[in-house]
Amino acid sequence: MKHVSILIPHGHTSVVNIEGTHQIMNEVNTLRAREGKPPLFKVQLVGISKEASQRGLFTIMPDVLIDDIKKTDLIMIPAIHGKPDSVMQNNDAFVSWIKDQYERGAEIATFCIASFFLASTGLLDGKQCATHWTAANDFKKLFPEVNLVDDKIMTEDSGIYTSGGAYSFLNLLVYIIEKYAGRQIAVIIAKEFMIDIDRISQSPFIIFEGQKTHDDEPIKKAQEFIENNFEERITVDQLASMFALGRRNMERRFKKATSNTVIEYIQRVKIEAAKKNLESSRKNVNEVMYNVGYNDPKAFRTIFKKITGLSPLEYRNKYNKEAIAV
Repeated sequence: MKHVSILIPHGHTSVVNIEGTHQIMNEVNTLRAREGKPPLFKVQLVGISKEASQRGLFTIMPDVLIDDIKKTDLIMIPAIHGKPDSVMQNNDAFVSWIKDQYERGAEIATFCIASFFLASTGLLDGKQCATHWTAANDFKKLFPEVNLVDDKIMTEDSGIYTSGGAYSFLNLLVYIIEKYAGRQIAVIIAKEFMIDIDRISQSPFIIFEGQKTHDDEPIKKAQEFIENNFEERITVDQLASMFALGRRNMERRFKKATSNTVIEYIQRVKIEAAKKNLESSRKNVNEVMYNVGYNDPKAFRTIFKKITGLSPLEYRNKYNKEAIAV
């Protein structure tokens, strides 16, 4: 039997992550019982003190404390809200236990922004990681040694799993269940809880908002110029000349400030404008393409799919019911 430790952190944490994980992991045991098989998981809520975790109307009490768990197989960390340093300070007592269990063979799964907490322990250094797409820029700045893949809905690297935003933790749960219990059980779980099995990308949900929390004023002005003139052809040399910067200096500072190259930023701004057009207008794909400054349908489709994970037509059909009816 695999021991599963769902952590009950101190502070504002995701009740949905905790309750959903507890319910779904135990449902695996129920399905196996119907087949006359023994339970696969022993699921426990694990805390660092007997103090309850509270969020508004909800209170969660741990079943056991970390000192009661000598060996676990899988540690599940729900999203923990708040500034990373405060989250770490409030939950520092978990860290040595998590590291010890990982060294002894336990796997770890983080949901959504729980990746910030795990990254603070150093266990994600050099490893792939996902987090909520809205937090990607902050994560990259705080943890440059972690390989953040902000388009992925989940990652697995050296016994550590991470999931993207919000309810994508369900996709990670199904993935882990398939690994531990097999494909057949995973499919049944996905059907019972109506989870879209095998979904791997959060790209269709990302809203691009250029990173402007930096203090590099020429780069901010370059970003604003791109956003106000995305319909035109904009080059790196043009921007460098406008803001009296050398090309290499411009590219270096732009990448440092925004986590995107100049070309990537221009593409993302154009595609974000195209997405809004496809969501809200009845224009066809070619009309939208021309409106955002592309003339080559193949190039537009390629870049659009690279950024969103969908073709322009698939994106329109997903988010624009009126356009589908036309």
